[in-house]
Amino acid sequence: MTRFFPILFIILWSSAFITSKPITEDASPFAALCFRFTFVTLGFAFYSIITNQKLFSKFDKILKAMVSGILFHGLYLGGVFYSISKGFPVGITALIVCLQPILTAILAGPVLNEVVTWRQWIGIFLGFCGTLLVLGFDVGDGLPTIGIVASFIALAAVTTGTLWQKKLSEDLPLSVSNTYQALSASFFHLILALSFEDYFINYSLGFVLSMGWQILVVSFGAFTILMLLIKNGSASKTATLFFLVPPVSVIMAWFFLNETITMTDLIGLLIATLGVYIATRSNNNLTQS
Repeated sequence: MTRFFPILFIILWSSAFITSKPITEDASPFAALCFRFTFVTLGFAFYSIITNQKLFSKFDKILKAMVSGILFHGLYLGGVFYSISKGFPVGITALIVCLQPILTAILAGPVLNEVVTWRQWIGIFLGFCGTLLVLGFDVGDGLPTIGIVASFIALAAVTTGTLWQKKLSEDLPLSVSNTYQALSASFFHLILALSFEDYFINYSLGFVLSMGWQILVVSFGAFTILMLLIKNGSASKTATLFFLVPPVSVIMAWFFLNETITMTDLIGLLIATLGVYIATRSNNNLTQS
């Protein structure tokens, strides 16, 4: 079963970009994320209780999990949602965040003592080139500066979060760790919503359906799979999977939102897929149970 986790993760994580747009149209970004992670906290806490997991542990373990939550759910998702809410194109946001595998590979050596092989570097290069083909080289003029800043904050946060989570992946049971990660993110976004935005939520059908998908499928499904992949594999190879998120998002936007897809997009997706395969093929932990 776990051999399908990388594919499932890519599909579910990509769907988050598709559903983020309608959410930011009906809610301020930080209020929406506070709403989301309040329910995610309750869900993981309930699951931990019914499976007899100990919710309370040593303070340092809880603190590490909460720092991870702020990095992944707070700064990363906050940066993505805020960027999109300011009119920054979803595809370009995805492209900036897609630089994560490169930063993770560079930092995995000194931080985690991982050896990044020449095969991984070739895969990283192909993955990035394929993503550029899909999203295009001409990003246009007049992009909001705040969107660029927010996207790069998201990039730094998801890279740091991946390395941080690899270091602490054995400290707490996964459901308990996810509980505290979501709890810290909920409070983090509550503070931002009260301090920096005119917070609002319109409970339209589009908001309810998109938010429901992000809570149930992305937060409970995709993020849990990501934590398992980081725990069982190297940080640099797991991060390479993110190269497929923007191309797959383009395919999903074509299928669900009737957006245009070209032959160049398909070629780029093929190149990115080849790059991910080359970079991760020797990692048995990601493909075997």
